[in-house]
Amino acid sequence: MDFRELQYIVSIAKNQNITRASEEVFVSQPTLSKFVQNIEHYLGQPLFRRLGNRFLLTYAGERYVEKAKAMLSMKKELDEELSDILKKDIGELKIAFPITRGTYMLPCTLPVFKKEYPRVKVTVKEADSKALEEMILEGEIDLAFFTLPIRHPDIDHDTIQEEEVVLVMKADHPMVTESVYKANCKYPWIDLTKLANETFILQRHDQRTRHITDQVFHDLDMEPKLSLSIRNIMASVELAAGGYGVTFVGETHLRHITLKEKPAFFSVGNPKTMTSFVAAYRRGIYLPEYTRRYIQIVREFT
Repeated sequence: MDFRELQYIVSIAKNQNITRASEEVFVSQPTLSKFVQNIEHYLGQPLFRRLGNRFLLTYAGERYVEKAKAMLSMKKELDEELSDILKKDIGELKIAFPITRGTYMLPCTLPVFKKEYPRVKVTVKEADSKALEEMILEGEIDLAFFTLPIRHPDIDHDTIQEEEVVLVMKADHPMVTESVYKANCKYPWIDLTKLANETFILQRHDQRTRHITDQVFHDLDMEPKLSLSIRNIMASVELAAGGYGVTFVGETHLRHITLKEKPAFFSVGNPKTMTSFVAAYRRGIYLPEYTRRYIQIVREFT
């Protein structure tokens, strides 16, 4: 059996459909259907249950796919290590960002990387951080860039930069005068409990900023009044700057967001709320030289 056959079964399992899988692996649908019949005949048992056009894994199929993914991952690591040894700098880099970070990080970093590694193919995906973790574990991407925390123990990371999560408020908001200056705080500090009657613009529950701010509210035993739940971080900052509510943002974003109205920023927490922007990858995998270089390029532009 060659590695293409492993890829065929993994693709069918992922797509649960012969037509979509054939498009993904670039073979005709009849060829792929015939392949499944042959492999199941060879193994003496079915790998899939057919429900209409859907192909669902049997128990034997689940075991097959689990081992196939492991073998394909090992082959990929070997290919990349040998490429480094031969100094050919040929390969594929599959990266992913949350949409907001990708908006400003990709234009800054990809041209630099392409100039240094013109023979490395780059694939980009965008999704929320939870989905990015799943893509790493499934081998769909090599690197994902997002904010801690990481939920799965099989994902490792390199820290790109420590950053503060700050409160954003309209510059002439009445509560601005409630802020004070504290040692070790870059921004004026404000007691969030004094904003109990304010309305908050918060990210969705599957976004890292929301995880962090929920923990801040939990520590204060505070239930925020929600004016809007929105995935778009840039839009939430713009809305807060215009007085629609108050919101939170990682300060790295602030260096890349051009605002029509300049808001006020505040430290919150005890005395401030810190997190880390990281490059995440599956624990124990081999990172080619060009992959390590892309991490460094992102660090340089953050």
